[in-house]
Amino acid sequence: MDLVPCSIRGIFVAVFPAGASPVIVLDVDAETSLLLYIGLLEAVSINTALNNEISPRPMTHDLFCEFLNRYHVTLRSLYIDTLLDGVYYANLVLSRDGQEEIMDCRPSDGIAIAIRCKSDIFLERKVAELSGLHRTDLPPLTGLQAYLQG
Repeated sequence: MDLVPCSIRGIFVAVFPAGASPVIVLDVDAETSLLLYIGLLEAVSINTALNNEISPRPMTHDLFCEFLNRYHVTLRSLYIDTLLDGVYYANLVLSRDGQEEIMDCRPSDGIAIAIRCKSDIFLERKVAELSGLHRTDLPPLTGLQAYLQG
C-alpha cells in the first residue's frame, strides 16, 4: 500500500441544480483535494469534532472513542484505500497490547472518529490520483454552518 497523508480542509455543502449535499474536503497536497459526499448527520458530527464542541450527551462517534479509551485501544490511523463504483472504502488501524487490528468503516465515520482521537488520516495514492481534483476545479462550496443558518 502506498499511503499519502491528507488533512481536512472542512465540511461544506455543494449546491447543484438538483439539490445540495454535505461534503468533506480533504487536502492531499497544495494543489489537490478530494471530495467525499456524506450524509448530513455525519457532516454535523465531523463539524462538531473539528470545532471542538462537546454535546451534553455523547454522540455515537464520541461513544465509540470512549469505548476505545476505556478498553485501552488506540486508533493509530484511518486510511481510505479503495474507490469502487463511486463508493469510497476505509479502514481504522487499531492497536492494543502490541497487536494491530484493521477494521472496515465508512470514510465519514472513520474521519469523525479519527478527529476525536487525534489520529492521522491517509489516502491510498492511486485513489488520490484517480479522484483528486485540482483546487481550481472544485465546485462552489458553502460552509456547513453558513448553509444551515441561511
